Amino acid sequence: MWDETVPHITLKSIANNPDIDTIHAEDHPKIVLALDALNTALTTSQKNSPPPPFRPTQGVRKGKLVKFDEGDTLHEWEVPFDWPVDKDDMALWPVEAKAPFDSFHTARLAMQRRMDASIQAHAEQETLYDKPRIDRNRLRITGPFSVEAVPAPTVLSLDDSLPPVEANDSIARTGETSRQSLWRDELLKTGVRAKGGARLTFAEFETLPGLRHLHASGSLTDTGERVVVSFGPEHAALEQRQVELALTEAETLRPAPKFILFCAFTFDPEAAKDIDEVNWPGVTLLKAQMNTDLLTEDLKKARSSNQSFWLMGQPDVELRKRKDGMWEVEVNGFDYFDPKAGDLVSGGKKQIAMWSLDTDYDQRSLMPHQVFFPMADAKGGWNRLKATVRSELDEDLLEQFHGTVSLPFEAGDNRRIAVKIVDDRGIESLKILPLED
Repeated sequence: MWDETVPHITLKSIANNPDIDTIHAEDHPKIVLALDALNTALTTSQKNSPPPPFRPTQGVRKGKLVKFDEGDTLHEWEVPFDWPVDKDDMALWPVEAKAPFDSFHTARLAMQRRMDASIQAHAEQETLYDKPRIDRNRLRITGPFSVEAVPAPTVLSLDDSLPPVEANDSIARTGETSRQSLWRDELLKTGVRAKGGARLTFAEFETLPGLRHLHASGSLTDTGERVVVSFGPEHAALEQRQVELALTEAETLRPAPKFILFCAFTFDPEAAKDIDEVNWPGVTLLKAQMNTDLLTEDLKKARSSNQSFWLMGQPDVELRKRKDGMWEVEVNGFDYFDPKAGDLVSGGKKQIAMWSLDTDYDQRSLMPHQVFFPMADAKGGWNRLKATVRSELDEDLLEQFHGTVSLPFEAGDNRRIAVKIVDDRGIESLKILPLED
């Protein structure tokens, strides 16, 4: 819940304020009277001791001398906020001017306060969403805006869809193909970072005319084997349909590619599953995580050491049915593609920073029923939560939630599980498994 609001003051709300003219008509005469009294005191002071010339700090006479002994007077906006004194803290203006000086500022501030109050009262109220209501009886143990979801597809009605627009050949290429060109250049320059400092590098890239879902074709620097690349969208997950269409296009290529590389900022779970499980003899499918720096082209430095693409591993997960009818999962780590060996190698369990288990995956959103922190020390993971909530937790369960074997669970209505693993580089991967007897 959000209770705190503030006035949203705009030039329009000030211009349309119904009270400002009335307030000015009522209060400004008091300011004029006080200013006349101040100017009278300054210009009619003792002739043998006139106040020194004054230099206004704003207005048309800014920096110029105002000589009171010659009859010059101050405008309303030239009156200083502080009583003028010299370096020895001695008053520069006669004592007769002090009372009208104070009266002037009292009247000015009174009018300003009335106007400010009226402006705030007539302005629209804006809710401060970054300042939610605080409940002192509850303890928050997660970030206030931590949200994880799988994007759901949306369809526009025919009435809302945009009409076709005739192409203009005079306009330079922009949009999707332009972004893919930038990503292709970056991929050629930086390659794909793999485990242990290894790197997948490319000799060249070219576009593939007539194909929509394969955006580049090139070859590996070391072996010369053919690689084709499919880039995911800029602001959405790479979906299962794109994987299917890219594979269909790849089947038409001659010679056939040795590797199909899918690059995306995020992968739809079903798309990631298909990439990991497709069995195409002689062809290896790979996933690469794209760095979000690629979304801010003006901030990304142009250098070959950029870590713009990270090779993602395939989760090595073992699903077992126990004798009591319950199920359990054991995570053995990732199977990484080793560019030097040209094959998948096991990454082991030591690189698992966190993994979670959805025991009833609905193919839309991931609901972690069990969360584990295998790399956490005595002060990390669930132990940190224990210290945060300042309560007693089951020590036996805490030990299990820092391992790589799940707690026993029953099959859900969907009879499908999802295992999400995050390695020590922060790269995520997902494994979806059916519960089959």
